[in-house]
Amino acid sequence: MSDRLVLHEDPISGNCYKIRLTAALVGIPIERRAYDITKGETRTPEFLAEVNANGRIPVLQVGDRFLPESNAACFYLAEGSSFIPKDRFARADMLRWMFFEQYNHEPNVATLRFWLTVVGEGALDPVQTAAIPAKRAGGEAALALMDGELAQRDWLVSDGPTLADLILYPYTHVAGEAGFDLSRYPAVQRWLSRIEALPGYVPMAG
Repeated sequence: MSDRLVLHEDPISGNCYKIRLTAALVGIPIERRAYDITKGETRTPEFLAEVNANGRIPVLQVGDRFLPESNAACFYLAEGSSFIPKDRFARADMLRWMFFEQYNHEPNVATLRFWLTVVGEGALDPVQTAAIPAKRAGGEAALALMDGELAQRDWLVSDGPTLADLILYPYTHVAGEAGFDLSRYPAVQRWLSRIEALPGYVPMAG
């Protein structure tokens, strides 16, 4: 790619990490610019005007254009690679898992992780505290569904890794930080190891 790529990110965010992971696995170098969301650094007038009017990260900067939403950024980086299937049905199935990640997995697993490790359980407001059991149940359901699928095959879609795997990996592999016991999901654990063995893999910290 000829355009300069800059990832506007919070390094502890799984949504940001999935973009770094995808870039590493497809061999595309990206620059990184870190923000601290706990200090409101994505809500400044400059950020809202110049990077993302929605006040959120990650944002992938492509030259002078800005692409918010982590899964869209991953798709941009992976286009033309083996991580996007050529088969029409497999490509749609990959998208199904990407939507599942944002609708079923991330709102439960990632939210609980953020509440417990960044905010702190004692600092949660009453609405958040009351929502913990539902978030935990939703996260367990998402992990159980993945475990059932991965007990039947090595990867979520077709016979090799796709964006579906790369996008679901980040928050799954740190689910223990949210209090989820991954030993209950042996097929998921084996899948995590397969992703970590991919050439070019980079860890979340770093």
